[in-house]
Amino acid sequence: MSTPAVRGSRLAVVLAGGRGTRLAPYTVVMPKPLMPLGDMPILELVLRQLRRYGFRQVVLAVGHLSQLIEAYFGDGSSLGVELVYAREREPLGTAGPLALISGLDRDFLVMNGDVLTSLDLGAFLDAHSVAGAPASIATYERTNQVDFGVVQSNEAGYVTGYAEKPVHRYLVSMGVYAFSPDVLTFITPGERLDFPDLVLRLLAAGSRVRSVPFSGYWLDIGRHDDLARAQEELEAHRADFLGEDA
Repeated sequence: MSTPAVRGSRLAVVLAGGRGTRLAPYTVVMPKPLMPLGDMPILELVLRQLRRYGFRQVVLAVGHLSQLIEAYFGDGSSLGVELVYAREREPLGTAGPLALISGLDRDFLVMNGDVLTSLDLGAFLDAHSVAGAPASIATYERTNQVDFGVVQSNEAGYVTGYAEKPVHRYLVSMGVYAFSPDVLTFITPGERLDFPDLVLRLLAAGSRVRSVPFSGYWLDIGRHDDLARAQEELEAHRADFLGEDA
């Protein structure tokens, strides 16, 4: 069964159906999107940011303890957005829920419901539409320093290089995507599918996927220490995330 998408200019799909196992035991009785961040749930912050950047129509993909999310947010009118719910009967991964939503006939934003970022979500979607690629991924540079001297050697066992505590740099997904409607043809309704697998399908088909690096603030609120850090960041830089709504 599909969920009709609301109509309008900018449209966002927010993934709010996960079990949030890394935040257990709290998420056993409370869905992760309702975990408090300052004076509001995490998901309320996300919805207020979307409204700030011109999104008035939002589809919430819900699953675990979805009745609590729906009871809290209702139709979204209290936040100035129009909410529609796409309900999973069984876990479908991160990309699978998109097949539940009808009416995704224009470019749309998809994001995790547990992201704290200063990214201009509206500008990100607009840039995607101009670029013409079917998929765009917001990316962030991470570094990882090895605490040892790393030795390179050849098959004969001779040393070919030696690096003292090298630093590796790589781009990670921010959990924020922009898609064109054609991407939906790569998702089978009822199939469990995550975004990495969807991206690999696109690449295998010869489709272009954009990486859009972002150097502002980004935090994936996945663990207890992440939640504590997000509390501090929101308190210290509230206007950066919420603008005039702060």
